[in-house]
Amino acid sequence: MIISDTPSFGRVVQEVTPPLLLLFVWDVIVTIAYFTFAPKLLEIELPMTLFGTALALVLGFRDNSAYARWWEARSLWGLMINASRSLARQAITLIDEDDGKGTALARQIVLRQIAYVHALRCMLRGQDPMPEIAPFLKPDEVKGLIGMKNIPNALLNTTATHLAQAASLTDSYRRVRIESTMVDIANAQGGMERIKRTPLPMHFRFLPQMFTRVFCVLLPIAIVSDLGVLTPLGSTLVGLMFIAALQIGDDLKDPFSNTVHDVPMTSMCKTIEIDLLQTIGEPAPAPMVPENGVLM
Repeated sequence: MIISDTPSFGRVVQEVTPPLLLLFVWDVIVTIAYFTFAPKLLEIELPMTLFGTALALVLGFRDNSAYARWWEARSLWGLMINASRSLARQAITLIDEDDGKGTALARQIVLRQIAYVHALRCMLRGQDPMPEIAPFLKPDEVKGLIGMKNIPNALLNTTATHLAQAASLTDSYRRVRIESTMVDIANAQGGMERIKRTPLPMHFRFLPQMFTRVFCVLLPIAIVSDLGVLTPLGSTLVGLMFIAALQIGDDLKDPFSNTVHDVPMTSMCKTIEIDLLQTIGEPAPAPMVPENGVLM
């Protein structure tokens, strides 16, 4: 996620230059054609004001839909942070000691939850979670996860199984309370999977791109008789605004894409790791800091 107040000039140039350069070349071709061999042909009346207004509405609606997906993803991760803290606190306070058995079980639950959030992050980004979760699990547990299709869900089920097997360390009321927190975690994961596996509808992706390209092609033809040699400058600047609006939707539509525009899951997982390790009194790593204005 980009958190800098001012965008990186290099990043902006990298994202905007290809379509902008293509648009400028087309504007120059139209301008040359107007002043050489086709002045009458290019003096056609096109309702570009009406077209541009309609296109702006379509792009604005698409950007709002993309941002709603991004914000929902961020909200679900906020819920995950809070639920993870609650689970760790409940593991420490609601499980009886019983000669160290309760402490050991609580520690396993906390470490497994840290592994869980790292595994969930990797699954959403299409990465291998094993290197991330191995430091927090026992070797036999890591081995048992090999081949699992949904490793985060398997980790959550293991926590529930261990709690059920340790019924002597808690009563039914406390187990229900812990299970309620685990349901919140599972619900948050389900929401993230829904966002990841359900892209924007095809019409939201294809039609705005097609309309924007058509608008940029027709724009210099419609204004060349008024702007003359300034057509490449005027048309390119106007086209830039529509291309930028289109790009905003493209950047936000997949909040788990592992780009500079996605939800900063790595940082949030590190926050959970720090808080939960400190809950059980173990050394915690330093929080992540932005690099070049980007927090991953």
